[in-house]
Order: sequence, then C-alpha cells, then structure tokens
Amino acid sequence: MAEKQEKQKVGRAKRVDRRRAYARHGKVPVQGLGSAIWGLFFKGVAAVLGASIAVVGLVAWDVSNQFNANGIQLVDADGNAFQAPTGEDLKGPINILVIGSDTRAGQGEGFGNDTSVLADVIILLHISADRKNASAVSFPRDLLVPWPACPSTSGGPGYLPQSLGQINATIANGGPGCTLLTVQKLTGLTIPYLAMIDFKGVIEMSNAIGGVEVCVAKEINDKYTSTYLKPGKHILQGRSALQFLRTRHGVGDGSDLSRISNQQVFLTSLVRKVRSAGVLTNPVYLYSLANAAARNMTLSSSLTDLNTMVAIASALKDVELEKMTFLQVPSRGGLPAPYSGRVAPVYEQANILFAKLQKDEPIIIKEANTGSGAVVDPDTSASPKPSTSASPGSSPSPSVDPNEPDWRGTNAGTTTCSG
Repeated sequence: MAEKQEKQKVGRAKRVDRRRAYARHGKVPVQGLGSAIWGLFFKGVAAVLGASIAVVGLVAWDVSNQFNANGIQLVDADGNAFQAPTGEDLKGPINILVIGSDTRAGQGEGFGNDTSVLADVIILLHISADRKNASAVSFPRDLLVPWPACPSTSGGPGYLPQSLGQINATIANGGPGCTLLTVQKLTGLTIPYLAMIDFKGVIEMSNAIGGVEVCVAKEINDKYTSTYLKPGKHILQGRSALQFLRTRHGVGDGSDLSRISNQQVFLTSLVRKVRSAGVLTNPVYLYSLANAAARNMTLSSSLTDLNTMVAIASALKDVELEKMTFLQVPSRGGLPAPYSGRVAPVYEQANILFAKLQKDEPIIIKEANTGSGAVVDPDTSASPKPSTSASPGSSPSPSVDPNEPDWRGTNAGTTTCSG
C-alpha cells in the first residue's frame, strides 16, 4: 500500500513538471530570414527618422539663433519699435525690402579699400494677398529723394529730415532701417520686413544654389569689377556671380539704370532655376541657403522667425513666372549741377506704380522693356501681351489701361540677355 502511494506521488510530480516545462519553455516559432531583414529595416528606418528629426531640429535651432543674433529692430521716425506682424498679417499683401550693402568690412581681399557703406542694391518685393502676383521694384542707388528723420539702427546718431538726398547714402547715415523708412515715405507702403546681404553673402548664396545661368548678348569688359564675359550662355557662381551683379561700366551706357537691367537678367534666371529645381521644397537646397543666409545676412527681427520665412517662401511658390514682374522705379538722368550723374524719380509715372502697390493691384508689363543694359533673348519668344480673355478654368488676366506708363522691366518667364 505504501509502495502504491509512493508511485502516485511520483506520477503527480512528473505531471506538474511537464506543465511547468510547457509554461516555461513554450513552443516559439523560428523567425524566417525575410522577417528578420524586414524587422531590422523598420528598426533602422525608425532610428534614422528619429536621428533626422533631431538633426533637423538642431539645424533649425542653430540657424534661428544665428539670425536672431544679428536681428535689427525696426523703428519709426520717433524711435518707436515697429509692431511685430501677426499671423493674420502674413495672410495679406507682403512687403519686404532687400538691400545689397557694398561694405568692405570683413569681406576679405579683392574688393578695394573703400571705407564707405552704401546701399548698392535696393529692391522692394511685393507679394499680392491672393498669391497670384509678385513685383520686385528696383530703386536706382543714385536716386534723389526726400529723407525722413531717422534714429540710427546701426549705433550712430541718426539724422534729421532733409528735402533731398541720395537714397543709397541713407544706410551710411543711419543703417538699413533708415533706408527702409525712406522707401516707405517715397512709396506710401508699410514695409515690416528687411533683409540685407553683403558681398560674401552673394558669393555664398550663389554657391549654395549651384550657380545661375545668364545670357550675354554683347561682350562685357569691365576692369572695375573684373567682369569679362564673351557672348553666349554662362553659369555664374561665387565671385563671378557677384562681379556680374556689380558691373555697370560693362553694360549699356554704363549707368546705374543699365546695371539694374543687367541685374534683372540674373534675378529672373535665378527665379526660373529656383522653380525648376524645386529649391523651395528641397531640404538640401533649403538648408544650404538658410545656412549661407544666416552667416551673411542681416534681417529685421520681424523676419528672423523660421515660421515667418517659410510662410513667405510658400507665398511665392505658386506665383506663375509670367506674373513675377521685375521693374525699375521710373527715373530720369541728365540733371543739372550739383546733381550731375544722379537720377530723379519721374513722379507722374512713379506715383501710379506706388498707388498700384498700395492697392495691391497687379503691375502689368505690356511686353519686355529691358532698358539699355539688356535685350530679350532672340532664341526665346517674348512674353505674350496681357489679354482680357481667359481660357476655361483660369482666372482672367487684368485688363491693361492704355494710359498706364510703359514700365521699364520684364517678368521671370522671359529670358533676357546682357547687352
């Protein structure tokens, strides 16, 4: 009897061990090679994605810090800070003043020893509220205009108002914010955004985008800027791009008005490349451009926020090339002494232009009117003249008032050549 009870106890122990064994070492399916590879792949993607997000965040933080460190607080004539634009403001018309400074400070060798600081390039960019039109209006650097009173935005004493002064000298007397106030007074527009770039900035930005193709109709031989180009197509990058933008003696009649026409050859080609290469949606291009800009551009504090920059870039990305207009402020030379060599606004025409910008109306160029520094590329067809008729599904083109001035300029859809 005792022996039988002992056998039953051993049997129960074995059954318990078997149950425990199955609970402890349950049957595990063998992982196939394909499953293992896909598992590693998704883990790798997750790791790379996480690292990329971290890197992008770090890059954005670094670029934003660089912009903020060099930001300029815009002020009015009384020294009061501009009210920061809101998100709602970004849904309306957008006005940005772009200034190219000719300072030699910190630019390295090869630019001469001039100690002056002037606004070499002054361009007002206006983007319409409906995002269907954009205008880039160039102000001749030799333009004589009234100066409003301006507290300095560069550490100097600023200055009192004066009845007439050369527009490019406003930056020397009060900093880029004073140039902005002068353009505001002249145009009647509110301009909440400012961007200033120097020589090195132009070089680095052109490198970041991989160069810009320009068309040259007549040989350029300018010893002052060391610009030497034969007729034909050229890819300009780095210093050669800067030299092309600065040349005036090598194009047209050697005036600043001719130089603006020549600059529009470069700028319209730049816009076409930005659109065709998808720069505004390419993270590599955008990072290169943002990084180069952060090192070499000075922005108003209203423009240092990356979200604001993205919003402005988005506002431009869907504007048709033919509706991106590049033009000059109507001006005339031949002024008597002591203003010889300077130019004056043709107010009868300029005020029509400014009124259109104030009303956010499209600026229509009937056909390319390049001025003395450029010609329409004979290998391409000229821009079609605006028409009031519209194809089905498209918005009608604005009608053209026959009494409007024949604006001097072109659009980004027309290829022009230096000449």
